[in-house]
Formats: sequence, structure tokens, C-alpha cells
Amino acid sequence: MHIMEGFLPSPWWEIWWILALPCLIYGCYKLKKLMEENREVLPLLGVAGGFIFVLSALKLPSVTGSCSHPTGTALSAISFGPWITTVLGFIVLLFQALFLAHGGITTLGANMFSMAIVGPFVGYWVFKGLDKINFNFFANVFVAAFLCDLITYCVTSLELALAFPATAGGLLASFAAFLGVFAITQVPLAIVEGFVFVVIFKYIIILKPELLVKMKVMTQEKMNKVKGGIEE
Repeated sequence: MHIMEGFLPSPWWEIWWILALPCLIYGCYKLKKLMEENREVLPLLGVAGGFIFVLSALKLPSVTGSCSHPTGTALSAISFGPWITTVLGFIVLLFQALFLAHGGITTLGANMFSMAIVGPFVGYWVFKGLDKINFNFFANVFVAAFLCDLITYCVTSLELALAFPATAGGLLASFAAFLGVFAITQVPLAIVEGFVFVVIFKYIIILKPELLVKMKVMTQEKMNKVKGGIEE
């Protein structure tokens, strides 16, 4: 999802910035409100940001000749919601662009839109939807983390396809080609990321279950049931 500096032509990099900025502004408002109302969750917020930074900075070679990255956004998306995840993702992507040469400033809007907005929103909505039908909590975490990762690369493929439609076949052919380069090779990594966050949420439930209840990730009744299942 790290589209390099200067790679997207005008007006596409401007369009993604315009789409991403309102989400970032509202996310800042939500983050400020959270910090004023519930400072107890700040350590978890820092851990969530740390996971995004560390995991998305990993560069793993893929069979297509490109490289793949985890996104690390699932912990934040599930715990704090997608709006706050947008802010954390923006901060991470900005630092990576400035200090790690991952992505760029002009392409920051596009990278933020895929990794910090659409991916977390899809993962969050699916998590909430499955939770309403009493889907197994840890299976739900796995699905949400999987989608946060994979959808990010699908959106990146679309961003590149819109900017560089194929001569033969146009947008759809270009989109299919970029999906073949990025999204398909991302599936195994998304599966691994799903399992990683299942383990992380198990540790949170064991050590600080009240945080998830306070953040309305799950009810106290469901927490008791899930925690009881772990301790058996």
C-alpha cells in the first residue's frame, strides 16, 4: 500500500488527498474526545499505533516481484473504531514516508485512503455485523483482521488502475493486473495477520478485559463467556 513519492499523476494524488482529509479531520475530533473522556485506554491506543507502525514497515518479497506488507490496523479498528484508526494510520504513514522512504507526501492521501480508511472501515463494519449475530468472537477478530489487510491492497490496486488504465481493456484490465500483483499474493499474509490479532486479543482479555468492555468492543456478558472459555 506504499505507493512511492511522485508515482501517481495529477489529478489522482490530489483526488485521494481530498477524499482522505475529511476522514482525518473527523478522526482527530474523535481522538480528542476519547482522550478527554477515557484516559485509561491511552496505553492500548499507543500499542495499537505501535502495531500499525511496526507491521506496516515490514517489507516481505512476493512471488510477483513486488513486496508485501502487513497493515496492523485491526487492533485499532476493532478497539477504537475506524475514525481514530485513520489518525493513527496517517501518523504512521507520514513517519514512514519521511524517515523510511515508504510511500511519499504526494501519495500520502492515496496510501492513507487504502490502509487507514477503507481497510479499517470494512474490517470494523464486518466485525460489528458478525457480532450482532453472535459469531464466535475470535473467529470474528480473524475475519476483521484478514479484511483490514486484504481490502487495503484491493483499494491500492484500484488507485493504481484508475491512474494507469491499460491500453487494451482499460480500467478493468488494469485493475485485474494490479490485483494479480498485489492482492492475490497478500492472501497468505492476511491469514497470518488474522491469527496474530486473535492471539493479541486473547492476551488483552486475560490481562485487561475491562478495557474492551469500556470501549464497547463486547458486552460484559459476552466478555465473561469468552474469558471463561479461555480459562477452561
